[in-house]
Amino acid sequence: MPHLHAMLPAFSILAIVGYLLAAGLLAWPLFGRGTSPTGPAWQRPALALATLAVLAHAGVLLGMHRGALDLHFFAALSLVACAVAALTLLVNLSRPVAALGVAVFPLAALLLAVDSFLAPPTVPIAMDWQIKLHVTVALVAFSVLSIAALLAIGLAIQERGLRHRQFGPWLRALPPLTLTETLLFRLIGAGFALLTLTLITGALFVGDLFGQHLIHKTVLSIVAWLVFGLLLYGRWRHGWRGRRAVNLTLTGMAVLVLAFFGSKFVLEVILHRGPQGHL
Repeated sequence: MPHLHAMLPAFSILAIVGYLLAAGLLAWPLFGRGTSPTGPAWQRPALALATLAVLAHAGVLLGMHRGALDLHFFAALSLVACAVAALTLLVNLSRPVAALGVAVFPLAALLLAVDSFLAPPTVPIAMDWQIKLHVTVALVAFSVLSIAALLAIGLAIQERGLRHRQFGPWLRALPPLTLTETLLFRLIGAGFALLTLTLITGALFVGDLFGQHLIHKTVLSIVAWLVFGLLLYGRWRHGWRGRRAVNLTLTGMAVLVLAFFGSKFVLEVILHRGPQGHL
């Protein structure tokens, strides 16, 4: 175990370099001419490097945090970044969303670097299996909706480019508009279901859901749930799309970020208090 712990910095550097190289390979054609931004010649090595980086990142999280869920602020950010990067790779198996790696992979590298080399060492707090289930569902919900938010930004870029007849390589790198929109709502639907399950498991397993330090998180999570629910209802009932869908997606995600990490930042980084047994 001491030998494994001593190797963690090397694994962190491996993951960081892998993420950055993958993002660079995906971004490089976007600055060139006469090359396809979505060509497999660029994507395959980039995604292979990203897969290696995700595996190394997961290994660092397991080793650094003793194989447990560490919910300290920087550890939780690194964990979410790893999950979002992994989900980006998984979604790309069925839909062409590799271009999202240009944003996802450098952010994952940054958050891993902060957790590995800048954040103070932490010890995970003990949690019952019920709370671990609640946290895991919340983590996956947040990760799925994060990818949806990135797709919403991509959708806004596509619509703006089409409106102004700007067909640059950045626009061509994104999936077709209809595919982006379809995938966006599928991810929002899956994220909404997981967020619903997060609220249910929180109500069942968290002792005092409206207690001190949890009231803001609970209220903001419910607000985000309502925003995403309204968007899905509007899509089903009124065919909402375009700018309205983008704005509601980004609004719901912003509220969710405040719910999951806003209070953690204030409590742990500003007030220097320990984490609670939840995201």
